[in-house]
Amino acid sequence: MFDNRYDIPTPTNWGIRIVPEKIAFVVERFGKYVKTLDAGIHILIPFVDRIAYAHSLKEEAIPIPDQSAITKDNVSISIGGVLYVKIVDPFRASYGVENPIYAVIQLAQTTMRSELGKITLDKTFEERDTLNENIVIEGKRES
Repeated sequence: MFDNRYDIPTPTNWGIRIVPEKIAFVVERFGKYVKTLDAGIHILIPFVDRIAYAHSLKEEAIPIPDQSAITKDNVSISIGGVLYVKIVDPFRASYGVENPIYAVIQLAQTTMRSELGKITLDKTFEERDTLNENIVIEGKRES
């Protein structure tokens, strides 16, 4: 259903951990969130602290699969797109939803269909900027 090419493997805790630039590690102690490690060198307690999640903080381009939508004047059109996503809060990306990238894709698809249903076929190309703004606003509201 969804490939995991956006996932970063979680490294093993050997006590000293160097976190690369634009990567964040979410650390759990006995299964409970403790802290988020930013770029730099960090000391962890082996066998007690566990790096539960690793997130890239870089902006990623995610293709939105083609789908059909119906405009206000009952014309069926096929739409697709590219979504640019950047994780800004690793804690919420780890514990807020099971698969954040998949959730963002689903939200973008739903919003695209909803917004296209409000306009006629003639206005779809004229209203591209408005459609983009509405998708971004909806994404920010849901995050």
